[in-house]
Amino acid sequence: MSPSRTDENELERREVLDRPEEEHVDPEAKRYEEDRRGFFQKHPAAKPIAFLVAIVVVVLVGWFWWESRHWESTDDAEIDGHIYPVSARVGGQVTRVNYDDGQVVHKGDVLVQIDPTDYQVALARAQADYQDQQAQAEAAQFGVPVSSVGSLSQIRSASADMDSAQAGVTAALKQAEAAQAQVLEAQADANKLNTDVERYRQLLGKREISQQQFDQATAAAIAANATVSARQAALLAAQAQVKQAQSRIEQATAEIRNARATPNTVAATQAKAKSADALAQRSKAALDQAQLNLSYTTIVAPVDGVVGKRSVQVGANVSSGQDLMAIVPLREIWVTANFKETQLARMGPPQAAKIKVDTYGGRKWEGHVTSIGGATGAKYSLLPPENATGNYVKIVQRIPVRIDFDGSDKPDFNKDGLLRPGMSVQPDVKVR
Repeated sequence: MSPSRTDENELERREVLDRPEEEHVDPEAKRYEEDRRGFFQKHPAAKPIAFLVAIVVVVLVGWFWWESRHWESTDDAEIDGHIYPVSARVGGQVTRVNYDDGQVVHKGDVLVQIDPTDYQVALARAQADYQDQQAQAEAAQFGVPVSSVGSLSQIRSASADMDSAQAGVTAALKQAEAAQAQVLEAQADANKLNTDVERYRQLLGKREISQQQFDQATAAAIAANATVSARQAALLAAQAQVKQAQSRIEQATAEIRNARATPNTVAATQAKAKSADALAQRSKAALDQAQLNLSYTTIVAPVDGVVGKRSVQVGANVSSGQDLMAIVPLREIWVTANFKETQLARMGPPQAAKIKVDTYGGRKWEGHVTSIGGATGAKYSLLPPENATGNYVKIVQRIPVRIDFDGSDKPDFNKDGLLRPGMSVQPDVKVR
């Protein structure tokens, strides 16, 4: 070591000895003491910051815990929707199929065309049958008023004949009575004159009267007897007229009976007219059915949606009721969430919900609970469990809950076209 270096060390040692006691610290020991101090001793300002962070963490944990008590969530959920089956209503050969699986269709678009030739022929025949039945019904209707007028005229004529016959009988009876009186009068006169002849005959024998007087009495008696005969003949004629008038009454009575039966004929005519009208209506129904069958050869989309499960091909012969394809309406969707029964104590409509679709990651839609299923999913299964078999194991059941999208946040087909029934979602329902 050089003298200069030794002198420097000696000067440093003396300077240390000359310092106060608290300054007589070894630098190495000082650095060791500093290393042993804690983080907060090294950074005094970090302690209040850490305290504030701890308070924030506790508040956040408490808030998340409190908020979690207000929500119920499940991952056993999916987007649900109606699937409209498209089937043939009439049978025939397919001539055209306009859409394939996955294509978008609108309500009223022609999906399938069936050969309409047979149904056009059936429609023409139904039209001809209807026109024929309609003409027959009109002809039958024309006969009803004619029959009614004829019946009324016949009844009136028969009644007039009956009145006339009754008047004739009355007149004939009066004439017969008058003839009878005349016969009695003539008989009385004849008896008197015949008595006078007998008396004159005795007087003639005694020569008390002349022969001329006797002859006059005899002539008067003969005339009186002739008058009696004439009056009796007139009486017989009057009695015959009475019988003839009475026979006219019987004839008029028969005519009245026939006339009174004519309303039945009118009723029969009306019934025939109604029957013809009913046949015309049946022909009209057959015509309407033929028109419907012809319209059914053109199968159109019932709603807006996407085609799926297409099973029909051009040239195939389809039968009535055969499924051809299905339409999935993308605007009519909702969420079916199978919550555990332990989560439903405070759940019910119309509680708010947030719907997270797995396809879109963190994006969420607003919704609300619409209804809760009437039974658990197990009860709706083909073979529901039977707990009375002796091997019962308690399992937490799930009940389907329907969640509809809110109107203001309802998925738009143009923007959210990938939302499809069957997609997995995770709904959160605010139960408090």
